[in-house]
Amino acid sequence: MSLRIGQGFDVHRFAPGRPLVLGGVIFDHPEGLAGHSDADVVTHALCDALLGAAGLGDIGLLFPDTDPAYKGIDSLRLLAEVVQRVHEAGWRPVNADVTVICERPKIGPRRREMIAALESGFPDPVALSVKATTSEGLGFTGRGEGIAALAIALVESYAAE
Repeated sequence: MSLRIGQGFDVHRFAPGRPLVLGGVIFDHPEGLAGHSDADVVTHALCDALLGAAGLGDIGLLFPDTDPAYKGIDSLRLLAEVVQRVHEAGWRPVNADVTVICERPKIGPRRREMIAALESGFPDPVALSVKATTSEGLGFTGRGEGIAALAIALVESYAAE
């Protein structure tokens, strides 16, 4: 069995007049995140981790912010496309772990909802974890200027089956 690991990272600053979408879930928050798509840092980090594990580049390469087709797009649609491309390249996602870094909003109460939304992008079961931490008031996330997310994903080759 061949296994590969990929990592992903994304960050967006807060912006007024936009919904806050994290892991495919809309949070009640006074500001959303700035970005070409829905700016879902959680889903973007997960996409990049999967693409990295499969050696397929990153979401900026596949879904450039210069393409009007992706303006305001639901990032769960991008995740479904990424999972399809990973599969077409001969890889099956096994598990993924995402960490959200922010002072606000609180992620814990919506964690299960986020996992369920993210799992909808995978045709086969995948072990998926979402957790959160603060940066203890340090840096841009600590000052409440934006949100960051880190992800790691494990994929296995199915070509030999």
